[in-house]
Amino acid sequence: MELPQMPELMGLSLLVGLLALVATAAVARGWLRAEEETSSRTAGQKPNGLPLDKSLRSKKQKQQQRNRKEKPQQHNFTHRLLAAALKSHSGNISCMDFSSNGKYLATCADDRTVRIWSTKDFQQREHRSMRANVELDHATLVRFSPDCRAFIVWLANGDTLRVFKMTKREDGGYTFTATPEDFPKKHKAPVINIGIADTGKFIMTASSDTAILIWNLKGQVLSTINTNQMNNTHAAISPCSRFVASCGFTPDVKVWEVCFGKKGDFQEVVRAFELKGHSAAVHFFAFSNDSRRMASVSKDGTWKLWDTDVEYKKQQDPYLLRTGRFEEASTIPCRLALSPDAQVLALASGSSIYLYNTRRGEKEECFEHVHGECITDLSFDITGRLLASCGDRAVRLFHNAPGHRAVVEEMQGLLKRASNESTRQRLQQQLTQAQEALKSLGALKK
Repeated sequence: MELPQMPELMGLSLLVGLLALVATAAVARGWLRAEEETSSRTAGQKPNGLPLDKSLRSKKQKQQQRNRKEKPQQHNFTHRLLAAALKSHSGNISCMDFSSNGKYLATCADDRTVRIWSTKDFQQREHRSMRANVELDHATLVRFSPDCRAFIVWLANGDTLRVFKMTKREDGGYTFTATPEDFPKKHKAPVINIGIADTGKFIMTASSDTAILIWNLKGQVLSTINTNQMNNTHAAISPCSRFVASCGFTPDVKVWEVCFGKKGDFQEVVRAFELKGHSAAVHFFAFSNDSRRMASVSKDGTWKLWDTDVEYKKQQDPYLLRTGRFEEASTIPCRLALSPDAQVLALASGSSIYLYNTRRGEKEECFEHVHGECITDLSFDITGRLLASCGDRAVRLFHNAPGHRAVVEEMQGLLKRASNESTRQRLQQQLTQAQEALKSLGALKK
């Protein structure tokens, strides 16, 4: 009988079938894995062999690095009176200063550099500059020394004054060397302006509280002035080097005389006179080149021109010559620049500039959106033919057309009163030159 052997055969068959199923499943799993890997290599790999997600990540990182290296787009501005734009700084420019010999313009920015520009290149297509590095800091203010052989800067982080000496090289360039020691820290509030007297006898620094310090060139404080204005918005040394003036929360401009002896020794600082007439805080003021005129702009929405050629020691007050309206000053702080001959007043509000004829008090030119940021400095060159402004990474230079028009008006008036022929010829020559300048600028009034 063979019936008893059936269970053994069935068990053997089941075992063989189970092994066959396991083998089939293993083969199928390997085939699927191979298919997935092939698909991944086809769709998920770049030619360089990197997985897709890694390749995308690498591309994104490179793009971010490229974006960091690329400079932000420069603000573009055009105008028929735009003479030049100086664009070597990689950071925002906070201050500038023309040298007393008219050859250079110094600018400082938050890119840790001071640049010295040659004014003779302003009319050229290329504007060359020499760079002085401000180590471990950046300058917020810059001023040339009277002999143009040095300049001083105010350090943003150091809160102190640093002196740079300029040494001329054989190739015509300059080497800039900082003096071994900076001035000692004395101010308790942020410094808003610095200056060097044209006589070279003293340096002024003014802070936003009520302090103005008078220093000698060795970094010693000669005198401290308390302006009693609650806060200072501007302070400056007069071109004649006799006066220091300040304005602030009060509706006046205060002027002091810095007195030296016959041997050049410092004596004292005494109150000279005040400009009184505004009804609100004064934003800014400026001197004419001969210090006989001053201009001021106030929160009361007006600008004023003053005759300061007075005998203040005999208690004579300055004369108010002209008042003009400037409504922008009633809402935001403004800056002001007075041409060397006091014929033209430039006012900066936000990123725009307005030019006024001081004889008639009329607005003659308006430059809107000159910079991508608010204007930080405004100044005429020593000839009065150009007006410079800064507020982003560029300095923009404008032809002073209102100045030429003022000369035309003045010469025409003088010609009517001229008595001798030589005087008439001289006046006619100046008139012709001014008219030709206006014609070349396309700014002749019809």
